[in-house]
Amino acid sequence: MNIASPQSDVVIAKTCGCREMGKQRVAYALSGEFHSLCMDKKDLLQAEIQACEKLLKYATSDSERKVIEKEITELRMVLDLMP
Repeated sequence: MNIASPQSDVVIAKTCGCREMGKQRVAYALSGEFHSLCMDKKDLLQAEIQACEKLLKYATSDSERKVIEKEITELRMVLDLMP
């Protein structure tokens, strides 16, 4: 990973979609300062997990919390399956 200066929020997560229809999901964005960031897949997955854990603190409803927890579980499973 090539980063000029350390920053904890390389990836930002947020929920989006329709709450009423149960179609919510988690979306990610790379922080603006590191538009030319070079990361490997494991680092990116770990950053997404950290962003979801931070987002989980600010969940406003049970459905939003469930979506975020499911996303964290899936990301950890993918990370465990990587060689």
